[in-house]
Amino acid sequence: MKVLVADKFEDIGLAGLRDLGVEVEYNPDLKDASLVEAIKEHAPSVLVVRSTKVPAEAINDSSLGLIIRAGAGYNTIDVQAASNNGVYVANCPGKNSHAVAELAFGLILNCDRQIADNVIELRNGVWNKKKFSKSRGLYGRTLGLVGMGMIGQAMVPVAKAFGMNVVSFSRWMTADVAAALGIGRSESLNEVAEVADVISVHVALTPQTKGMLNKAFFDRLKPGTIFINTSRAEVVDQAALEEAVKSGKVRAGLDVFEGEPSGGEGTYEGSMRDLQGAYCTHHIGASTDEAQNAVALEVVRIVRDYRTTGHPPNVVNIPSGDAATHLLVIRHADRVGVLADILVALKSDGVNVQEMENIVLGPSHAAIAQIAVTKSPSPSIIHSIRNNANVFDIQVIEIVKS
Repeated sequence: MKVLVADKFEDIGLAGLRDLGVEVEYNPDLKDASLVEAIKEHAPSVLVVRSTKVPAEAINDSSLGLIIRAGAGYNTIDVQAASNNGVYVANCPGKNSHAVAELAFGLILNCDRQIADNVIELRNGVWNKKKFSKSRGLYGRTLGLVGMGMIGQAMVPVAKAFGMNVVSFSRWMTADVAAALGIGRSESLNEVAEVADVISVHVALTPQTKGMLNKAFFDRLKPGTIFINTSRAEVVDQAALEEAVKSGKVRAGLDVFEGEPSGGEGTYEGSMRDLQGAYCTHHIGASTDEAQNAVALEVVRIVRDYRTTGHPPNVVNIPSGDAATHLLVIRHADRVGVLADILVALKSDGVNVQEMENIVLGPSHAAIAQIAVTKSPSPSIIHSIRNNANVFDIQVIEIVKS
């Protein structure tokens, strides 16, 4: 098996791939036409990328069987072309969770205390303690999380350490799961907008989330709200956000925004450059040594499983979650193999899994799995799952389409 790594990649990942016995071609500078040509020339079975775009031209009639995004978001890959050509697309979700959560809280603190403005004025020789002594503080405030994947979950204990209350809006989160996490549960985006002092966005870019945070959402925010986006720029209507910032209603901390340069270096002349009240970083949410090493090792795991079984984990080009009709909420022991047993049981019943989140409840060694499926499992399969010694309870909830 030949693996083409067409992006910067950690040494620990390259060594891990070679230890698998696969042939590794490492060229981090490939992009556009050179990427297409390299795939034709080297005929790899697996392509690994980070920010490099993978267009249909690189996929059509190629030797590829698997494309791995060494990170969580995969909007730079033409997933439809991959599906049309029978090519798996996999990602590495959750491996950068703590890194992104750390940056999100750095942006929250900066927005509240105007740290960047403090530093800039002092470097310009200006002392303005009077101006910068006006902050609301975080203690006792409410953090509203939009999305409760691994990054959203990582935000919860940090927020609590700052003495904040937490509410969340998530399509799949049930009241039981919210209670287990010790947070509030909002029924809608409007509701979380109205109650939160700080909003932090942690959703994947999908047709359902694109533009979801629009003018109506920003109109519902309280004056003085801090808005943080470390997910994807496209989930926000940037014109509406800029209007809210210019009016003084919102301060924004953004690691992603429209028109950001795609490469490691470049210039930026966009509208966020001089927008007072907006603090933008260079799309660095996942850029810590800890996160990148974890992602690299996950890539190695994906390649290993694909090489030995032909079925890679974390495949993303499956039918849309909108096909889900039921949600399984399963309380279980946090032990190796429990989720695998459950998924095997569902497969035997012809139940297709659309989306899944698994929330581990700290030191209790218990977890809650939320599994969106295409139909209700048969009574015999539910009985089988419930009789698993490591399963405490299972609920089947019909999903009501909005």
